[in-house]
This record gives sequence, C-alpha cells and structure tokens, in this order.
Amino acid sequence: MKTTRQLTVLQMNDTHAYLNLHPEIFIETGGAYYRHAGGYARIATLFKQIREQNPQGVVTLDNGDTFHGTYPAVHSKGEALVPIVNALNLDGMTAHSEFAYGPAQFEKIVSMLTYPMLANNCYRKKTTELVFPSHTIIERAGLKIGIIGISEHIVDKTMPPQFSKGIYFTLGNKELPSLIHTLRTIEKVDLVIVLSHVGFPQEVKLANEVNGIDILLSAHTHNRIAEPVIVNDTILIQSGCHGSFIGRLDVEVEQGRIIRHRHELIEVTEEIEPDLKVQAMINSAIKSDREMLETVIGQTETALNRYAQLESTMDNLLLEAIRDAAGASLAFSNGWRYGAPIPPGPITMNDLWNIIPTNPPISTVEITGEELLTMLEENLEHTFSFDPYKQMGGYVKRCLGMKMYVKLENPNGMRVQDLFIGNERVDKTKKYFASFVTIQGIPRKYGTNRRDLEIKAIDALKQYIVKKGTISIELHGTVQII
Repeated sequence: MKTTRQLTVLQMNDTHAYLNLHPEIFIETGGAYYRHAGGYARIATLFKQIREQNPQGVVTLDNGDTFHGTYPAVHSKGEALVPIVNALNLDGMTAHSEFAYGPAQFEKIVSMLTYPMLANNCYRKKTTELVFPSHTIIERAGLKIGIIGISEHIVDKTMPPQFSKGIYFTLGNKELPSLIHTLRTIEKVDLVIVLSHVGFPQEVKLANEVNGIDILLSAHTHNRIAEPVIVNDTILIQSGCHGSFIGRLDVEVEQGRIIRHRHELIEVTEEIEPDLKVQAMINSAIKSDREMLETVIGQTETALNRYAQLESTMDNLLLEAIRDAAGASLAFSNGWRYGAPIPPGPITMNDLWNIIPTNPPISTVEITGEELLTMLEENLEHTFSFDPYKQMGGYVKRCLGMKMYVKLENPNGMRVQDLFIGNERVDKTKKYFASFVTIQGIPRKYGTNRRDLEIKAIDALKQYIVKKGTISIELHGTVQII
C-alpha cells in the first residue's frame, strides 16, 4: 500500500533586514496602493501557526539577502539580526548581500546561527575548497530531504572587491548534477530542494537544464509569484521582498514523487499578531537608534519607490541629492531593487537609511562620451541579456541629466540608439563631469580624475530634503524604449 506524506515548505527571501512593519506597494485593480506589511515578529507568528497545522512536517528556508539592507543591520555588520532569525527556527539559508561585510564577517555571523548556510558555488581562492557546505539533509513528515544551496554568483563580478576578498563564485549549475546524483543514489533522499539566490530568469534556465530537482526556491529578483511555475517537473516559487510576503508550498509525496501541490503567497499583514518574544528582540535591536531613525526631516508630495525597471522616483531623489552635492550635470547610481517605498507624507532618517544603507561617499569623475555609451551598453546587457546566465544586474542603472533611447531586442553592444546629455547629442570625444555613488554607479574602468568627496550619501540626501522642505520627485523619461 502506498503511503502519502504531507509536507509543507515555507520560504522567506530577500527580507533585507526589515525588522518591523513598513510601507509596501501593491498593484491592485490597475493602480498602485500603499499599506504596511512585514516584520520578523509577524513572520514568526505565521511560521508558528503553520507548524501547528503540520507538526514535524514543515521545512522552513531562507534564500538570503537577510542580514543587510537597513540601518540596524549595517550598523552592527549584520549581528543585530542573529538572535531574531535564530528565533524563526529555520532549516537553512543561502546568501547574497551578506557578503557586503566581507567574507570574514559573514563567516562570523554564520558561526552564530543555529542553522546551516549552504552554497555549492562559493570557494576559497587559496584552496578551491567550499567556504560553506553545499547541502544538508533533514527529515520531515517521514521523508528524507536533501537541500542544496546556491548563493548569488555576481558578488565577485559586479560588486565591490572587498565583498569577495579571498573567495570566488561559480554559477552553481555545473555542480548540481553530481550533488543530486549523490543525494538520490547514495543518501537515498526522497526529495531534492534547491535553495537559490541567482534570480528567477537564471533559475528557470537552470531547472530546464538540470534534472532531478523537485522544488526550487527562487530569490534575488523580488518576484511575487502567485502561482508556482513548473519547469522540467520542478516546482519554482519566489515570494516578493522586504518580508512583506512568505511563500507556502504544500506537497503530497508518494514513493519519492510529488503527486499534488498547493501554493499560497501569503501577505504578512499588519493585522497579524506579532510574536512577543521576537518583537522584544527587535525592540532591543533598535532601542538605541530609535529616536534618530524616527526624526522627520521633510515631506514628500509624491510617492517614492523603486518598483520600476527603467527609472524610479526614489532613485531620482537620490540622484538629485548626489548631483546637487557634487555640483555636477550628470549623476549615476546602481539599480538597486531593495528599499521599502515612502508614501506621500513625512520623510524620516530611517527612510534615508533604507534608500542607501551603505552610506557611501559621493564621488565624481570625468568620463568621455564614448565611455558613457560603452558603460550604458554594458549595463543593458547585464540587465537584459538574451542568456539569463549573463544577467548580472538589478534594475537598469539609474541616471540623471541624460536621456537614452534604446532597443532592448538588439544584440549586446547595439541597444543604445541615441544618447543626449542635457539637450545635446552625446559627443564621444568630449569629457563630461559626472557624480555617482559606489563602483556600481560608475565602474573603476571608466573615466579619469576619480575623486571621493567628503560628503556621504545620507548627508547629501538630508541636506537636499531639508533645503527643499517639501519635495516632489517625478519621472523624467530618462530611458526610452523605442
């Protein structure tokens, strides 16, 4: 007689250290609406309720981008999050922005966790040994489950070099088949779960290429997947960002095969009662900085958010502040996805730290028109490459003081049809004075006379908003698809 096992898989991804309730944007009935969501104490409540529904039958996993993204996290180099996430009773995680503190600090954080950090694609340069275990095996609902982690692979390719000091990353796809074979044939697992942070397009391609994955928990691209995607008999889900959602996947398993599944993308609503123990930990983590973070520095008439591929109001505010502080005509920043929206109303210091928690210096550089074109083409390829494995960006690079006309369907290096600096067509031989933040704004290989200013991003934002009092930030049509 066949035995049917009931297993529940819970996913938390890209929470970016959002400790408490925060504004979130929802696209409903054709419009954008804002309401509060998220917070680890409410996530803890949901996890507890679901575990009570299926005792000994729940797997809870975190895709990473957990220990970085807000002031309390960055100020403590991730350590403030440790007791909070330990209280969630997770079964494993993988990582991305955690490496921003440097590999040594991240390894220190991992040593404090009660669950394993998994990455089949993160190696030490000196020895080529894995930095973290590639997988773990757990038992739930009478099933033996193999969990393989794949960390974000762009850390040593497009991010600041200190993020990957002494380590390197592969895509992780080539390591998978042998791992899956070992888990299936030697360890005799019933199910294989891949916990990945390389991005939804990449993970769809990976699932198509690699056989034997039962469930793939996706991350990095902040997709709110309401219905699972089935690829090569693999069930893929991803559950938004900022802890505003968790994913729940219920599967019925017979003889090592999933015969039925049900999925729910669960909004972490304000109405959920927070877990008191976890909330107390959160309150303790932010106690010393609460007054500073809650300080109101100005007002915004327009909603500020990052939920757009080509241009966003939040980044236009950042670019205006960068450009104003540097006295430049051009401004550039990375196309970051993280950063909770700011609805019309007061702007607090906490909002500023959410926009750019690393608080880098404002920098300037002289860059030629030809270099600008090359840089923009490179960024478009990293964002829209026809091969998902070559996609290495967030959103399109944020730009101010220019207008670019592009054909996204064109091959690499041939997408920019026209570029205007101010009202004039770009001159390839001319040098332009540009401002930016981080090497993801303008990589080191571009430009000359690069200089870091004394003013940092948070002070530049504060200075700009205080000077204006009330701001109204619009979209400028900086990137035009033709």
